[in-house]
Amino acid sequence: MKSGCKFIALWLGAGTLAIAAAESLPLMPVTVGAAEFQVELAQTPDQRERGLMFRKILPKGRGMLFEQPAGPAVFWMKNTSIPLDLLYFDSGGKLLQIQANIPPCTTPACPVYPSESATIRYILEINAGEAAKQGIELGHRLYLKK
Repeated sequence: MKSGCKFIALWLGAGTLAIAAAESLPLMPVTVGAAEFQVELAQTPDQRERGLMFRKILPKGRGMLFEQPAGPAVFWMKNTSIPLDLLYFDSGGKLLQIQANIPPCTTPACPVYPSESATIRYILEINAGEAAKQGIELGHRLYLKK
């Protein structure tokens, strides 16, 4: 019985490390219109797949920026506990679409939030309502300060 407990503790510890690693992507500043955010940049397939899953909070002024080859984008909220705004940008950084106030998904079959354009290069996830609060509008530009 003890070895089973050790295995569970080890397994839980590994899960905690995986979550901590996902939460420790380097921060970089970005602007959208006049709004400024500190974002984690999800570039690899694993980083993009994990996104903000399993996070309990997203601090004010923070977000996650997904970078992908230009094309259609489809997001869902599976295992995401934070309501979000999704902002879809083309390769030139022009904001083409805002999906506002996307709720977390608590069911096995989560809805998807596809881009209307097949030319999406960047997707910015920020706290729900933040785009409206910051006056972010279609046509605003995304600037990365790498």
